[in-house]
Amino acid sequence: MAFDQKQMRIPGPTPVPHEVAAASARPMVNHRGPVFKKVMMDVLERLKPIFQTQNTILALTGSGTSAMEASVANLVNPDDEVLVLVGGTFGERWAKICRAYQAKVHVLDYTWGEGADPAQIADFLRRNPRTVAVFATHNESSTGVLNDLEGIGAAVRESGALLVVDAVSSLGGVELKTDAWGIDVVCTASQKCLMAPPGLAFLSLSQRAEQRVFEVSSPRFYFDLRVYLEWLKKHEPPFTPNISCFFALEKSLSLIESEGLGSVFARHLLLRDMVRAGLQALDLPLLVEDKWASPTVTAVKPGFSDIGRFLAALRETGVELAGGQGRLAGQIFRIGHMGSAAPVDMLATLAAIEAQLGGGGKAVSAAEQVWNRARQGKHVGGQGSEGHFI
Repeated sequence: MAFDQKQMRIPGPTPVPHEVAAASARPMVNHRGPVFKKVMMDVLERLKPIFQTQNTILALTGSGTSAMEASVANLVNPDDEVLVLVGGTFGERWAKICRAYQAKVHVLDYTWGEGADPAQIADFLRRNPRTVAVFATHNESSTGVLNDLEGIGAAVRESGALLVVDAVSSLGGVELKTDAWGIDVVCTASQKCLMAPPGLAFLSLSQRAEQRVFEVSSPRFYFDLRVYLEWLKKHEPPFTPNISCFFALEKSLSLIESEGLGSVFARHLLLRDMVRAGLQALDLPLLVEDKWASPTVTAVKPGFSDIGRFLAALRETGVELAGGQGRLAGQIFRIGHMGSAAPVDMLATLAAIEAQLGGGGKAVSAAEQVWNRARQGKHVGGQGSEGHFI
């Protein structure tokens, strides 16, 4: 049987709430007229509490990678020395973009399935004082690792280098204190924790980063942030934006604000803990230890080889999961639990998994126990859970 409405549990794009999808269908408006000017500035201002910043936020029409490339294009000259932290596919993407802009790229590799070590970063920067920027991934969705961004920020801050972060699969679902942790650029996109359709990318710029934008001589046009900053003074975009996605974000931000950011973070921690408990009840090995476990995506390294067939069988039941990427292709599958996702969605996903594997209800039962403890006001354990109650 084919299911039009799936449990889409991939690491993005994520399900779009009905009211958000409806908002995106508003009539088109002039992107230089008063209606859109108000919408754009409202969205950018309301994103600041989610970024936890007072810095400037810019919008690009594109995927999260567009914000990543714009960061490199505007901060790095050819032959500038940069450090890229690589522990997964999206760390590798940072390195590829930096090489495309002819930077001298130093790579600090860390184990896929573990987090970067801030002490190693600090040591590298002491030995390489010419490093102008460090490129990091907050939530490596190819492995399900949440990096210690606060620790990385402290390590980089001592060196004076800029810290540029891919937060595409974390911002809006995970605590990210841009200003307090000293992050110069944070990149994200509309289609993950922000619960909107794909089509918009955002980046925040510290004062240091903004100054650097005007100093760099790297060639750029569509991604020239100097132009975006100038047009922002007029409350306009320099080029035609994804207007419909802005309408959708207005509504999704209202949903986030109504729930409360602290509650949003706590919900993502709960979903993570439910999924991990259910998978462990099925004796399915998890790729990541508890201390690195992402609140938005979980990676599983099962004891069978034909993961593609397993995922195809799940798809037939109406549950869509993701396979591995890069060197983990064919070795893992991944469950996204970010954005518009609730505990009952995790129960449905786990029920479908154990129906394929013959779990006899153990996964659902284990996840229900986690949920029940949370509803009773008991502490939800794991990384980043301190002080959160569901």
